[in-house]
Amino acid sequence: MILSEDQRMIVGVARAFSKDVLLPRYQSLDDHDSRIPQETLRALGELGLIAPGNKEEHGGIGLDSATVGLVLEALAEGDFNITYIALIGSLTSQILSHHAAPGLAREWVPGIVRGEHMVGLALTEPQGGSDAANIQFSARAIDGGYLLNGEKTSITLAHCADAFVVFGRTGTRGQGASGVSAFLVKGDSEGLSRTRFKDMGGRVIGRGSLFFDDVFVPSEYRIGDEGDAFKTIMHGFDFTRALLGLQCVGAAQASLRETWQYTRERAAFGRPIIENQGVSFPLAEAEGRLEAARQLCLYALQLRDAGLPHSAEAAMCKWIAPEAAVEVIHRCLITHGHYGWSIEFPHQQRLRDVIGMEIGDGGEQIMKIIISKIRGAKVDLNESN
Repeated sequence: MILSEDQRMIVGVARAFSKDVLLPRYQSLDDHDSRIPQETLRALGELGLIAPGNKEEHGGIGLDSATVGLVLEALAEGDFNITYIALIGSLTSQILSHHAAPGLAREWVPGIVRGEHMVGLALTEPQGGSDAANIQFSARAIDGGYLLNGEKTSITLAHCADAFVVFGRTGTRGQGASGVSAFLVKGDSEGLSRTRFKDMGGRVIGRGSLFFDDVFVPSEYRIGDEGDAFKTIMHGFDFTRALLGLQCVGAAQASLRETWQYTRERAAFGRPIIENQGVSFPLAEAEGRLEAARQLCLYALQLRDAGLPHSAEAAMCKWIAPEAAVEVIHRCLITHGHYGWSIEFPHQQRLRDVIGMEIGDGGEQIMKIIISKIRGAKVDLNESN
């Protein structure tokens, strides 16, 4: 992808912030009790790096989707976890801008984009897992709004988000994906309680469960039409799957760059180890794998910008890029020898953080189901292409 001057400028801003601000703090935030620094959020917002793809009237700078992906890739080179704030901010602000009542969007979107509010996404349930349409969480209509009851689990930012986009069933369970509505629920709502998990990676952004006990949500806090959330909102996940792919690529690229440097400086048997093909060839292969994953993600985002179908490509991004990134970071760790095994170096944390993306937001099996359904339905042996 050949960048324009404006694209190079904004990606350069992201890369400088990543190197100067995010990377020096990355490992210090790897703690079960750590919290995202407010000054970091505000700085991201001031630089226009949260939801930069939003139109100007929605607080963004109107970047195309592919450039948004490159911005997130650059941020992830410094801190894989903090980059999630820019990603989820892109998704939730667009959900609210496009589907919420104008007053609700005006109340929340500017704060998301400025880094003043964090809004999480609450979709997964204990019994549902990857079966996102099998929502049992109850959203019962009453006078003036809805009463929400049930549990959402494996929710990123569960411990710290100011609000959540919550999916609940307003129709019957037999309706499947239909009959599901979305709501914006404030984090301090009466009847809402939270837990925080102790995870192997992604610790600063956290993950946990949300418990709803007759949580009242006003009607104006419903997002979109009742019973229509899957059809109107879920397509946004194609966007974030490609962004997540580039987020993983960015983290792996940072480790790969550090490892090339190490192999030039580390000597064994009287010469730099980079001169050994057993060292340099696996790193060259890693470069190829990351570049292939990067181009796939950019292609999916360019299809999105062109208004073309890209669900299969987005699913490929979500499966291939995390897998490639994990293998590349692992190779970098091993190449560093006993230095790589030390927690003083960032490879081990990047590895733990990126592994989470092989699980969250749809594992590889789900992505392959999506690809199979889309591509399998289009197969025609009479077509040459």
